[in-house]
Amino acid sequence: MNQMKYIEPAVMFITMIVYVAIAVLIGIVAGTTVGLFLKALNFLSGKTGALPVPYKMLLLPVGGLLNGLLLYKMKPGAPSAIAAVHSEGEPPFDRSFPAKYLAALITLVSGGSAGKFGPSAHFAGSLAAWIGKIFHIQPFLRAQLIVCGISAAFASLFGAPVTAAVFGLEVLAIGSIRHQFLFPSAVSGIAAFEVNKRLLHTPYEYFMIHAMPSFSVLLLLKVAALGMICGLAGWLFVESIEQGGRLFSVVREKLHLPPFLMPCVGGMLIAAALFIFPADFLGLSLPLLDKAMHGGHVGFFAFLWKILFVAVTLGSGFYGGTFTPQLVIGSAAGNAFAALLGINPVLGAAAGMLAVVSAASNTPVSAVLLGYELYGHVTGMYMLAACIAGYLIIGHRSVYRDQLVYDPKSLWVQLEPGVELRKESIRLSSGTSNQTGRFHLPW
Repeated sequence: MNQMKYIEPAVMFITMIVYVAIAVLIGIVAGTTVGLFLKALNFLSGKTGALPVPYKMLLLPVGGLLNGLLLYKMKPGAPSAIAAVHSEGEPPFDRSFPAKYLAALITLVSGGSAGKFGPSAHFAGSLAAWIGKIFHIQPFLRAQLIVCGISAAFASLFGAPVTAAVFGLEVLAIGSIRHQFLFPSAVSGIAAFEVNKRLLHTPYEYFMIHAMPSFSVLLLLKVAALGMICGLAGWLFVESIEQGGRLFSVVREKLHLPPFLMPCVGGMLIAAALFIFPADFLGLSLPLLDKAMHGGHVGFFAFLWKILFVAVTLGSGFYGGTFTPQLVIGSAAGNAFAALLGINPVLGAAAGMLAVVSAASNTPVSAVLLGYELYGHVTGMYMLAACIAGYLIIGHRSVYRDQLVYDPKSLWVQLEPGVELRKESIRLSSGTSNQTGRFHLPW
């Protein structure tokens, strides 16, 4: 031990050099891949987004059918990036990479209401695992490389490398952060961000809030209350996705339909909904997010309609992510409820966005950091209050079904550490007695 204390700094220095080399490589490769995906998505979405509504209605079932053929006929089975980390880096590459790449593009371009981060994290994680295999890195170390891929994808899409460094770690589990992953994750995120910013010229939008009134305890409490409301919106989002999947499974079994046709059925339902709802809820819905973040009126129930559109899209079998919908749902809900609480709608939308991310993804630290990168530092304490409130109120639920749980969020909750949320059995403690009430999550 006496000799080790002199050798250890040299060992750690060599470790840092190796981490930098591999993490930069992953950041460049994954960042370029995700950046090109984003460019293709923006270009094609611009074309289809400008189409008249009747053409958009026709695109939806066609996009659903193509999704079904890609995902079910080709059977590109592979674990999610989070599941791959927990399984010590089992590479989710093979043919699932190009199939899901195309499926994600088709979903969003045809009008499916979903997100871009989930597919991008899968792409980046696949490439990171593949790089680890090329360099014959041991399987248990490939988990760190996949986290680097997740970080690179986040930084590439949202232009927030600091948040990306932490999000890739925090999203893995509730109550546990693998700090040994932090350094390579940060390096990959920064490398990916720089590739997109300087080489690919990827545009990023920030919503800087440059001035706030003097700190007010009353306003802090109001924002915390708004955070709880938006956290419940996050709970509804998680529940809707789960129940949507179950509903479409029941319909498929009752009608004896092949699985590959279900996304087409979902596309037909969304197309029919356009007779009632505007096209604002199709695709990523970024114009809706922008309007909410600039204090415009988005409609009190806009967040509910977005939840409905996403639930039908993903529940029917379209391939897409859930992170960008969280941003849209949170900003719309925060904008809507801000007026009831006497909060500026811009501040309300900003707090609501982060509260839903903190709740539905179980990533409060990342949500706070995202606030600093998107809004600046002047809203810090208010965003912290909203994120913590949202994170606690949702309980032990998540849009990421492979997320593990290690520590409960409440002293009155007991659970088995290290179990996936979808398999976890939560036990409610009955005061000081030894009896417990048991209930199971809807998964």
